[in-house]
Amino acid sequence: MRKILLVGKVNDILRSLNDALSEEFQVQLSAPDTNMVLSITELSKPDLIIISLIGSGDIVTSLFDRINHEHRRIPVITIGNKVEVMRFAPYFVSGQFENLERPVDNDTVVKAVKRRIQMEQAVAGTFNPDSSFESTFDEGLLESAQSAMAAAGIPIQSGKKLIMIVDDNAGTLRSLKSMLDTKYEVVVCTSGVKALTMIGKRHPDLILLDYEMPVCDGRQTLEMIRADEDICNIPVIFLTGVDDRAHIQAVLALRPAGYMLKPPVASKLFDAIEKAIGK
Repeated sequence: MRKILLVGKVNDILRSLNDALSEEFQVQLSAPDTNMVLSITELSKPDLIIISLIGSGDIVTSLFDRINHEHRRIPVITIGNKVEVMRFAPYFVSGQFENLERPVDNDTVVKAVKRRIQMEQAVAGTFNPDSSFESTFDEGLLESAQSAMAAAGIPIQSGKKLIMIVDDNAGTLRSLKSMLDTKYEVVVCTSGVKALTMIGKRHPDLILLDYEMPVCDGRQTLEMIRADEDICNIPVIFLTGVDDRAHIQAVLALRPAGYMLKPPVASKLFDAIEKAIGK
């Protein structure tokens, strides 16, 4: 049975949610104390953490910071209104955190928990992702992060360069994100169309773009980027799994900032990124 850590001030709402979750998950309650939450997380290793932001004045940002740095592979769902989530908006950029806006019923929370756990299984490669995975991986994570940022009404500045990875393969996204997010802020998109939507909300410093994608491939995506004067100067590095001469010449003809064969070697990828955007 999957384990859920439910964090928040004990009240009727939290008790009701605990009862609903306990029907399908093993639930452990914790007060919104940073050390207590971290201790329980170390001991029980939950599959997901839920944080109720009701009375969020008692919840310090260090709780989010410590979870993000020490347990970044554990997904976190917060439950709060626009005002409550505002203080924590920067943490929603990475995709580890997502918010369910209050008021929200228990059934919606349970469904969100199942979705996130299923998504984590897909990213970990424990089952084959299908078309429904694309929706949860991209829209469920990134769009909820953007919604939280919009609710806060502030731009997010992490101090790191922002890299966007665009690829329709879940394994590639997971591998590249894990490789890069120690040094860069990383966002992922599962299609060229969704990448263009995301770029419109926040400009990345560089785009790693899969050349072979269905519907809207890398070439078409790059052409649309270059057709928009607001984003045309964003450097793009192509990723391609085909290494025949004609294919590579077709890639180079588009004059990208670089191209790499998949899977890329970490040192060469970092060098290519630094060359494109500066150290």
